[in-house]
Amino acid sequence: MRVAAPVELSPEQRTALERMARQRSLPVRLVERTRIVLLAAEGLENNQIARRMHITPEKVARWRSRFLAGGITALEKDAPRPGKPRTITNREVKKVVEMTLHEKPTNATHWSTRTMARAVGISEASVRRIWRAHGLKPHRVRTFKLSRDPELFAALNALEGEVISMCDDRHRHQEWLKFLRVIDDIVPPEKQIHMIVDNYATHKHPKVERWLSRHPRFHMHFTPTSCSWLNMVERFFRDLTENRLRRGIFRSVEELIEAIGQYIDHHNEHPKPFIWSAKAADILEKVKRARTALHNRQSV
Repeated sequence: MRVAAPVELSPEQRTALERMARQRSLPVRLVERTRIVLLAAEGLENNQIARRMHITPEKVARWRSRFLAGGITALEKDAPRPGKPRTITNREVKKVVEMTLHEKPTNATHWSTRTMARAVGISEASVRRIWRAHGLKPHRVRTFKLSRDPELFAALNALEGEVISMCDDRHRHQEWLKFLRVIDDIVPPEKQIHMIVDNYATHKHPKVERWLSRHPRFHMHFTPTSCSWLNMVERFFRDLTENRLRRGIFRSVEELIEAIGQYIDHHNEHPKPFIWSAKAADILEKVKRARTALHNRQSV
């Protein structure tokens, strides 16, 4: 069996990599590469790291080799992608987006790939790729908009107030599984994990349930959307919006994600749990009144 080249870290490299692995403001792919190197430095083989991180052995081998060749700096650079070099310039991409959003063709209510390609001087396939990359659908008049806001996944530690987060393009079961793996990697292995979540279908997808069956330390507790436990997370989102996002100016999705990550990193330096302000007696009295009202309605 082929043995991977060993990874030996200096104290400075280890400190830097461990700090990077904890930072939520870094791109997910960079954190993943950092964890690959740290596990490799512990003596794990590529297959072992791949199983633990749910990635391919080829990816592990690639980033092990790049770190050995170029150090931490090599982890921050993406390799050149194979295939034909890009022929569309950034200026042409910007022109397509701006014309799609702010102009109309002479004899039509909206652009088609053919009319846009003719106007800009590029291929229809290029127009199609640009529209897809920017979420543009000019033929859907009622719902046409430009929106690439990332989806924020956040897990709030109800006892200590720390937040584990991840930004992604969408909120499907695939991204939810990715976030569960992030939590699994960050939370110490000897601890049980009780997650209080709403009844969103993504959280109950068959693939999610299969993953949970293989990770028995995860315990899911599904609650109504209006449950007070979820209000704690909504409170954190409100603070994030009011303190960092509402009056902020972000020139790209990357800047927005970085701002969210920096806010969460700062929050986690001095976390505080949310304290219930309502008295138990007041809560029980509300429950009593609600039951009485429900009984009266059913009796009518």
